[in-house]
Amino acid sequence: MDKKSRNILLLFGVALLTIIIVEITRPKPINWKSSYTSVDKIPFGSYILYNELKDSKKDKAVHLVSENPYQFLSDSNYNQNSAYLFVNSSFNFDKRSYEKLIEFIQQGNDVFIAGRSFGNFLKDSLKIETDIDYQITEEEITPTFFSKSLQKDSLPTYKKGVYKSVFKSFDTTKTTVLGHFKNDEEALNQVNFIKISEGKGNLFLNTLPQAFSNYYMLKGNDHYAATSLAFLEDQSAIYWDDYLKDGRKVIDSPMRFVLNQVPLQWAYYLLIFGLLVFVIFRGKREQRIIPVVEPLQNTSIEFAKTIGDLYFQHKDYSDIISKKITYFLEKLRSQYYLNTNELNAEFIDKLAVKSNHSLEDTRRLIDLINTLKGRATHSEADLIELNKRIEAFIL
Repeated sequence: MDKKSRNILLLFGVALLTIIIVEITRPKPINWKSSYTSVDKIPFGSYILYNELKDSKKDKAVHLVSENPYQFLSDSNYNQNSAYLFVNSSFNFDKRSYEKLIEFIQQGNDVFIAGRSFGNFLKDSLKIETDIDYQITEEEITPTFFSKSLQKDSLPTYKKGVYKSVFKSFDTTKTTVLGHFKNDEEALNQVNFIKISEGKGNLFLNTLPQAFSNYYMLKGNDHYAATSLAFLEDQSAIYWDDYLKDGRKVIDSPMRFVLNQVPLQWAYYLLIFGLLVFVIFRGKREQRIIPVVEPLQNTSIEFAKTIGDLYFQHKDYSDIISKKITYFLEKLRSQYYLNTNELNAEFIDKLAVKSNHSLEDTRRLIDLINTLKGRATHSEADLIELNKRIEAFIL
């Protein structure tokens, strides 16, 4: 890696580290979204209420329910004479869940639901109607109770994040009004807390879920939430719903089915791991510089040409003829396994047979070689003649 690339990577690393430190150290903005789960400590979570219930009702078991009401009430062996507590911004119970809840109540248990709205099926079945102002109230609202024994001189007030919701109508034959918003209007027009009798048990509906959130439990307004839940005092156990919540973590991606099946989940993780390993090692090989290796050059021809030019310039025909004859005889020894010490008639006969040349052509070539070997000086014509005879014999 060159110096310029190293400096760029260094600057990039410093910038990334600075961004991470700034993100970690800067104060997180307050999350004002509604959640109402037992673990969320944000303003509109219900961490405080859930833990206060566990601490204050040590003689009663407080159970966390993380499945829908129909499944819980169908599959669980719940305690009799118990209470099922729901707190959320709104509810929309389906038919099966509603029927299980009513069955649960009729057996002598209580259900407490705090929410701005309760869904069309529940409202139609119980003949109740609510009126909701979907604009966050600009004025403080003050909930209180109809029973004078429960009223206090210093009543808690609610404003931030509060939507005003009241009961417009309900079945008076089996409904008891427990609380209302205090103002100059008639109290019955501001009802927000009722009890509906079903069989041996009761259904409590409260339209101010914010009163049960962390924000208002910490602002000294916990008296209203505690008094509202006091109507469940005689129950042996409390079941806290942690399923029908705005803040419940739900996987909405198409991978939900894969991630919910253990074999498919492991197969998916192995696939991701394999692709990561492939990218890492493949990236290394692609990034590595491959040096260019030049092929070895065949210089034999150039060398022979250079030597030939050298001899030709010096006109040393005798030396060239001597080397030509030596090379030719060496070829005969290696190819035909002949003894070339004496180039006589016997040698000529053997060479003609093994080389498949005529005896006449073989004799003329050997006679020329013997003649040239016996001379002291040679001409260019001698070299040319020898070269022609040898090439014709070899080919």
